[in-house]
Amino acid sequence: MLQQQKSVVRSIDIATELNYSKPSVSVAMKNLRENGYIDVTPEGYITLLPPGKQIAEKMYERHTVISNWLISIGVTPEVAVEDACRIEHVISAESFGALKNHMIK
Repeated sequence: MLQQQKSVVRSIDIATELNYSKPSVSVAMKNLRENGYIDVTPEGYITLLPPGKQIAEKMYERHTVISNWLISIGVTPEVAVEDACRIEHVISAESFGALKNHMIK
């Protein structure tokens, strides 16, 4: 989502957006880099590698579907987006698939 808003993303951008400490984000970025999900340039710019992009697209789809669903049942957009950020990480594939199929009907 940040990459859509900005042309380049750095750890500080992620920390600011998520309201996490910079050290926490640095540890997460190290893990993502070591597992082949991101690349970090010497200038600190973060780029998703294909496996990372695949996961990010999956999470963004979840975020969008869940946000839209919550809004459709009367949740304010601000709360829906905030709650979707939490739900998207813990919802099972089965439950998400059922929700998505229900939304498409």
